[in-house]
Amino acid sequence: MPPPLPSSPPSAAASDTAPPLRPRPASLADLFFSFTWLALQGFGGVLAVVQRELVERKRWLTQEEFLEDWAVAQIMPGPNVANLSLMVGGRYFGLKGALTALAGMLAAPLVIVLILGVLYTQFGAHPQVTGALRGMAAVSAGMIGATGLKLAAALNKHPLPLWLTVPMSVLGVLMVAILHWPLFYILLGLGGLGCMLTYRKLAP
Repeated sequence: MPPPLPSSPPSAAASDTAPPLRPRPASLADLFFSFTWLALQGFGGVLAVVQRELVERKRWLTQEEFLEDWAVAQIMPGPNVANLSLMVGGRYFGLKGALTALAGMLAAPLVIVLILGVLYTQFGAHPQVTGALRGMAAVSAGMIGATGLKLAAALNKHPLPLWLTVPMSVLGVLMVAILHWPLFYILLGLGGLGCMLTYRKLAP
């Protein structure tokens, strides 16, 4: 019986069509320090920082995945970014990853907030301190607005048409900014309507 022929290496065309490996945390330590660094940047405009770090720089999430996870984090009890850290950590390392990401998100900011709280009780009434805090608030509002414009690009890939998703987005902003409705009722009503329409659109 003749010996078997050696298998030929995969062709260049086959290797070109193979999907690239997706970036992910290298270890639990990488996850912890990444979320620690993320938390240390989140003075006010935390949404902008989270989106830039997880989607644009590290690419652990796509734009669509970030929107979906952030929507779930909004409706869950507790701080939104803490909920998101649990979901991202659990996505890659299960329960250990979820707890590690949450620890990275909370440990360093907790120490900083305690120190700033003590300093604020001493110098909070100082005019320069008050002006600095107002300046930070203005910058944070601009960062959140810019991030909203970035995330709006994902509406092009939504199953619902733009003539429906854009008015729903604008209506949500008006309910929060002008009418001052509680976020829970907005998500329950407007978000529930969006979920129902999307489900009907995707249903066979």
